[in-house]
Amino acid sequence: MRTSKIERNTMETQISIELSLDGGKVDISTGIGFFDHMLTAFGVHGGFGLNVKVKGDLGVDTHHTVEDTGIALGKAFNEALGDMSGIERYGFFKIVMDESLAEAALDISNRPFLVFNADFPQERCGDYETCVTEEFWRAFAMNSGITLHINVPYGKNAHHEIEAIFKAVAHALKIAVSKNEDGSVLSTKGVL
Repeated sequence: MRTSKIERNTMETQISIELSLDGGKVDISTGIGFFDHMLTAFGVHGGFGLNVKVKGDLGVDTHHTVEDTGIALGKAFNEALGDMSGIERYGFFKIVMDESLAEAALDISNRPFLVFNADFPQERCGDYETCVTEEFWRAFAMNSGITLHINVPYGKNAHHEIEAIFKAVAHALKIAVSKNEDGSVLSTKGVL
C-alpha cells in the first residue's frame, strides 16, 4: 500500500495529512485560501489521494503554516514511498499558465536537495505571502528525500507562476512514482 498518515503538532501548527500515491479524494483545509488552491491543484494534477488539515498561527503570518505543511507532506511522501523500490524514480514536467512557464525536474533519490529559481512580482496572492513558496518546497524536498529543481524562466503574475510550479511538480512526481516494470530499485547501487 503506497499510503501514509502523518501528524505534526507544534506550538505553531497542528497538521494532519493522509496521502495515497495511487489516487483518491483531495480535501484540503489550511486556513489560507490560495494555499488550499495550490495543494488541491497538486493533488489533482499528481493523481494523488490527499487529505490535508492544518491549524496554524495565521495571526503571525503564513510562514509557519506553509513551511510546516511542506515538512509534513514531505514526510508523508517519504513514508508512502517506503524503500523507494519499484518506481521510475525520475520526473520532469513543464507547465504553462498564461504568460508564465514553470518547470520541475526531480529525482526520488534519498538525497534531498532544492534548486529554486523563481522571482515573484507580487508580494501576496490573497493572504498568502509569495516568498513562502520556496520555504514550502525546501521543507518538502528535505523531508521527502527528493532532489527537486524548480525553475520559472519567465512570468508576470505571481498567481500564475506559483500555480504552474505546483502543477509542474505534481506532474513530475506522478511520473517518478509510477511503477517500473520489474519492481526493482532503479540504481546501480541496488538501494536508494
